[in-house]
Amino acid sequence: MRRDRNFKGNGMLKRGLGIVAAVACGVVTLLASPVPVMAQASGCEKLPAMLEERQSTVARLNANSKAKKKMTAPEACAVLGRLYTNGTSIISFMTANQDWCQIPETFVTNMKEDNQRVVGIRAQACNAAKQQASALRQQKQQQAQAQRRQQQGANSFSGADSVTGGAMRVPAAPL
Repeated sequence: MRRDRNFKGNGMLKRGLGIVAAVACGVVTLLASPVPVMAQASGCEKLPAMLEERQSTVARLNANSKAKKKMTAPEACAVLGRLYTNGTSIISFMTANQDWCQIPETFVTNMKEDNQRVVGIRAQACNAAKQQASALRQQKQQQAQAQRRQQQGANSFSGADSVTGGAMRVPAAPL
């Protein structure tokens, strides 16, 4: 037994176990201590931005109804087009992320109905814009025809030759 007391490997064993214990404690401490975790974006933060954009577009339309100078039909068609596009993107986002972002089904349904109303109003505004554009083209054509008639000298008091319909000719040489 004497030999066991003088065995030098015993100290090395104690030292080795001490190192293993220290490393084990360090690992346990590392695992138990709160480590700041970088949270990844869930994607749900996009929805409020899209809804704010929609709200500002609706506010612009509402302000137009109270303004002295009303929005023209082409302007209304364009604004309602942006509103429809925004609604379509919101609906597709909500449909894809409804469970993940915990969006109520009634909210999605109401949004779809609202976007369908926008489609109807937009169709009316765009049809009015087309009619206005068509009326403006016709008015310009009528003005152009009237100018051509004046240039051709259709008026009998203008000195033109009313029989042949041509302009009055000035002789090339003195009389």
